[in-house]
Amino acid sequence: MASHRRPKQPSRTRVTVLTATAAAAVALSSQAAHADPKPTKAEVKAKVDKLYHEAEEATEKYNGAKEQQDKLKKQVDALQDKVAREQADLNTLRDELGSIATAQYRTGGMDPSLQLFLASDPDSFLEQASALDQLTAKQAESLQKIQAKQRTLAQERKEAQSKLSELAEVRKALGANKKKYQSKLADAREVLNTLTAAERAKMAQEEQRASRAAGDRVDLGSEVPASARGAAALSAAATQIGKPYVSGGSGPYSFDCSGLTQWAYGQAGVNITRTTYTQINEGTQIGRSALKPGDLVFFNNTSHVALYAGNNQVVHAPKPGAYVRYESMNTIGSFQVGVRI
Repeated sequence: MASHRRPKQPSRTRVTVLTATAAAAVALSSQAAHADPKPTKAEVKAKVDKLYHEAEEATEKYNGAKEQQDKLKKQVDALQDKVAREQADLNTLRDELGSIATAQYRTGGMDPSLQLFLASDPDSFLEQASALDQLTAKQAESLQKIQAKQRTLAQERKEAQSKLSELAEVRKALGANKKKYQSKLADAREVLNTLTAAERAKMAQEEQRASRAAGDRVDLGSEVPASARGAAALSAAATQIGKPYVSGGSGPYSFDCSGLTQWAYGQAGVNITRTTYTQINEGTQIGRSALKPGDLVFFNNTSHVALYAGNNQVVHAPKPGAYVRYESMNTIGSFQVGVRI
C-alpha cells in the first residue's frame, strides 16, 4: 500500500544556514574572480627600484644632516673651549682686582690731606700717595677689562647656545631621514617577499652578475677627459667596480652614490662635499652634450650622482642590493645636469 505522507519540510534554521553558506561561497568565488593577479617579477622589480630611489633620496638628506651635524659639533666644541678660556681670564682679572682692593684697604682709607698733616716723613708719604694713585688707576683699568670680558663671555655663551639649538634640530632631521630610509627599505623587502625564494635568489644573482660583469663588456668610446683631475677621479672610481652599495658608505669597502664620487675625487687630490645636494654646486654646470669623462652627472632631481665614463656610460653606486658598476645613462633615470670639477 502506497504511503500518502507529505515529505518533511526543512526547518527554518536549516534553510537559513544553507542560504548563508551558499552566499559565502558565491562571495568567495566572486572575490577570487576579481582578485588582483600576482605581480610579475618585472613588476616587482620596478616597484622595488622605485622604493630604492625614494630610499636614496632619504639617504642623501641623511648624509647632508650628518655632515652638518659634524660641522656644528666642531663649532660648538670650539665655542665651549673659548668660553672656558674667557671664564678663566675673567677669574684672573677678578683676582687682580681683589689684590688691588686689599692694598687700598691697608692704607686705612684716611683722607690724604690728614695723612700728610700727621705723617712724620712727608716725603715718604708723598711717595706712598703716588703709589696709591697708581693702584686706583690700575683698579679702574681692571674694572674696564672685567666689564669688557663679561660682555664678550655673554656673547660667546649666547652664540654657543644658538649653535647647540641648531645642532638639536639637525639631529632631529637626521633621525627622521634615517627612519624614512629604513621604512622604504622595509617596504621594498615586503614587495620582494611577494616573490618565491627561488625568484628572489635569481633576481639577486642577475643584479650581482650585471654589476660585476659590466666592466668586461662596456664600450666607453674614445672621449678625452676635460682635466687630469677628472681623469684621475674616473680611474679611481673604476677600481671600485664590484664593491657593494651601502647607505652612508664612503669607501673603501662600500659606497652610496655620493660617497663614491667624493672618494674618487679625494683620490685625485680634490676635496668635495659629501652629498648630491652640495656636490651639484662644486664646479661648473654643463649640459649633457658637453659631458667629458670624469664629470659628475646628476639624475632624478639631485637624488643621484655618477661619474661620466664616456659613450653615454657612467660609473656609479646604483642602489641597495647592487654593486658599483658601469651603466648606460638611459637606464638610470631623468638626466638633470653635469658638473665639471
